[in-house]
Amino acid sequence: MSAAVSEGITQRSQSNLALAFILLPPEKRVGMSALYAFCREVDDVADEESTPAETRRQQLAEWREDIHKACHGGNPKFVVNQELQPFIQKYGLQYEHFEALIRGCEMDLDTFRYETMADMENYCYHVASVVGLLSIQIFGYQNPACREYAVYLGKALQYTNILRDVRNDAERGRIYLPLEELRKHVVTEQEILEFKYSGKFKALATHVGQQARHFYELARKTLPPEDKKNMMTAELMGSVYWRLFLKLEASGFDVFGPKKTKLSKLQKISLIFRAWLGMTVGGTVPGYGVR
Repeated sequence: MSAAVSEGITQRSQSNLALAFILLPPEKRVGMSALYAFCREVDDVADEESTPAETRRQQLAEWREDIHKACHGGNPKFVVNQELQPFIQKYGLQYEHFEALIRGCEMDLDTFRYETMADMENYCYHVASVVGLLSIQIFGYQNPACREYAVYLGKALQYTNILRDVRNDAERGRIYLPLEELRKHVVTEQEILEFKYSGKFKALATHVGQQARHFYELARKTLPPEDKKNMMTAELMGSVYWRLFLKLEASGFDVFGPKKTKLSKLQKISLIFRAWLGMTVGGTVPGYGVR
């Protein structure tokens, strides 16, 4: 199976997720590239703020209709969905998860604040956990508990993204950290929008970070032993983001500087090598969620 357009989108993204695909067999790697390209395309539609929100809403509706065709034996018009369709059929990817992802993207069209931690967690489920639920279908698993694992890990990764991207989101007028937590920690929206770091913000971010830790721990504990090898790509992602989270934590969540917190290329290569050892010679898998 070929997915040239999707593979090009994936390679240009230079994302941590795409980097982890190197551990997959060739066919699954192409399948994940096709899935990633779909996720990238709908996310880019939602994020194109130079386009009116109603236009973007209509574009997402077109993607919803098109992926419905791809999932139900129709003839999708978007090339990315055409390339994804054989993998939808081969791995049993479910329309409900694609639709949930699009609903998550739609949240970004008119929701610029989240009131509670539950609201933020619901957003994380829609934009991250459902991607995990689709991914594990391609990876292959035996134990249904893997679905819980995918949900927990997706939330852990998205919480980490939110903590890392506070400044970038503020530049766009967005605050994903829950307003009720801002009030509890006496941090104003204006302080975040003006990139003001303080002890109060550190306490706020640390509190949200504790919930991220909780999801990392749940993912680690929920992954069935018999599925660890097939979930190696997901585990690598967990390891990369866990080390990113620890880096944020070590900085006191001072995320208002002009440069994003990230891992070096050498750190990523090291994690990939250790994960490869775990697959081939029984070495230890890079861990996460350990206190």
